[in-house]
Amino acid sequence: MKRVMIFGTFDVLHPGHISFLKQAKKLGDYLIVSLARENNIRKIKGRAARHSEAERKSMLEAVKFVDKAVLGAREDYIGHILAQKPNVIALGYDQKAYTKELKSKLAKVGLKKIRIVRMKSFKPSLYKSSKFLK
Repeated sequence: MKRVMIFGTFDVLHPGHISFLKQAKKLGDYLIVSLARENNIRKIKGRAARHSEAERKSMLEAVKFVDKAVLGAREDYIGHILAQKPNVIALGYDQKAYTKELKSKLAKVGLKKIRIVRMKSFKPSLYKSSKFLK
C-alpha cells in the first residue's frame, strides 16, 4: 500500500484544499493529513487559527477520501513523518514552511526513498486561505 502524507492548517476548508487533497490521494492508496498545531500556526502565519485543532481534524475526517487525519508535531516534524511512514509527501503549490532541505533531512534519518511532489494550484486568485481569513 502506497501511503501519501500532506501537511496544512486547513482552517477554512475550501475548493483549493479539496483539489489539493484529491491530487494527493491520486498519488497513492492511503492519504494521511497532518494538521498544523496551534504553536506552529502562530509561528508561520503570525496569527491563531480560527478553528481549534479538534474542529479542523473533525472537518478533515469527514472528507471521504481522507484516510487518516493526525495532529502534526509541535516541534520534531521529521520524527512525526517517520511515525507515519509515508512513501510520498505531497506539498501544496505555495507551501514553504519546513520544506527547504526536506529531502536531505529525510535522507539523514534513513528515509531516502520518500518521493516529494509539489501539487498544482487550483484557481489561487479565488481559493487561497488568506482570502477567507480577512
